Amino acid sequence: MTDFSVSSSGPGAAAPQVLYSERQWVPWYWWAAGLGLTLLLSAQFALNRNVWWFIIPFIAVGGLVAWFLTWLSKTVVRVELEADGTRWLNVEDANLPASVVSRSMVVPASARQNALGRQLDPAAFLVSHAWVPEHVLLVLDDPTDPTPYWMVSARNPEAVLEAFVPGQRDTGEPV
Repeated sequence: MTDFSVSSSGPGAAAPQVLYSERQWVPWYWWAAGLGLTLLLSAQFALNRNVWWFIIPFIAVGGLVAWFLTWLSKTVVRVELEADGTRWLNVEDANLPASVVSRSMVVPASARQNALGRQLDPAAFLVSHAWVPEHVLLVLDDPTDPTPYWMVSARNPEAVLEAFVPGQRDTGEPV
């Protein structure tokens, strides 16, 4: 006889509470530049031709540019609280429980170049975008994981840390 008991992560389980969520959209001026590029390319196709040589490339190139900018903006940073009290940081397809974080801090825009340059550990988990200047640094204490730390770009890193590891933020100098 087969047992179909419902697990805690099954459909009957309560959905986790979202404490913080942000989608890292590209800035508005990237969309303006995409529109300019679309208009320029469409105008090039339409030189000395009828209006359809402008409309069809405008739709095609505009669709490709819009898809590309939306694809660049796919990163979602989310902090969730499960019913058992476990907090999770979800970034793209990766998940991190708060229980393995030993230290955390904000990497301000002024320290970004150093943190992403020579000081960056190649084994670190990194999600960084040029249009998001600040990062959250989460140092891990998990002997089974070779990843020394996570560094994730965030528009409001203080809010991410307060939601994910409340009261744990280091106030020392950034990395």
